[in-house]
Amino acid sequence: MDEYEDRFWTSRDGLELHYRDYAGAAPAKARPPVVCLPGLTRNARDFAEVAEHIAPGWRVICPEMRGRGDSEYAKDPATYNPVQYVEDLRELLAQLGIERFVAIGTSLGGLMTLAIAADEPGRIAGAVINDVGPRLEPSGFQRIKDYIGQGRSYPTWVHAARALEESQATAYPGKDLNFWIGMAKRLMTISGNGRIVFDYDMKIAEPFMEIEADALPDLWPGVEALRGRPVLVVRGALSDLFSAATMRDMLARLPEAEGLTLPGVGHAPLLTEPDSIAAIDRLLGEVA
Repeated sequence: MDEYEDRFWTSRDGLELHYRDYAGAAPAKARPPVVCLPGLTRNARDFAEVAEHIAPGWRVICPEMRGRGDSEYAKDPATYNPVQYVEDLRELLAQLGIERFVAIGTSLGGLMTLAIAADEPGRIAGAVINDVGPRLEPSGFQRIKDYIGQGRSYPTWVHAARALEESQATAYPGKDLNFWIGMAKRLMTISGNGRIVFDYDMKIAEPFMEIEADALPDLWPGVEALRGRPVLVVRGALSDLFSAATMRDMLARLPEAEGLTLPGVGHAPLLTEPDSIAAIDRLLGEVA
């Protein structure tokens, strides 16, 4: 297992935000770092297996957005929005002196990647866009609204795992208890009173509830800005947020990109699947 350091950066509005920093071996210093950007309610643990796999040859940075994991919760819930998350990420990159990086973005993290690509295409050395695109399906968007910010707690990891299975089995069908316990430990933490709770500020739901799937900013320019560099677009075959048609449209604009559809997985693939790991390795092999 490759070691990482827990580090912090400061947002422009004064929040202390956390990231994991996998330094990598000597060759990593000559390469652009890999920055792993998690989904809406997720944290740095989501990328532990991916980071451990690639860190020997690459520096891997796994930021936690404000209100998630060990990052400070926002004083103003209105700042829980994608524009602010991108600004926070840019501040981290500035504080670390990072000009170019490889982005691995799941869901919200993929949208952040496209937003940065649209504004500053030269910063993206390569990108993995995981189960998201410029067009989101309303049914999947509504499903996220139905569970975000619920604030439930559980007495044991098994109870937490069973609750996750009940709510997310359609995305990960046929998985055993060990899988769901592992999923619970990605998403949850032990609170001060000993109960197991989701590891994010429930108030991130407040601005999200005001957004509609068809009212997002136009991120197609971000897709087109990635042309000419290594890109991997991943889709779970059962995804209700990222359609096969949107994936086809993205790949049509990125003729050199690789598309990977994972059978038996919904939103969102964990990127620990053997096919995902192999595809990430291929992408990194193409990064200049």
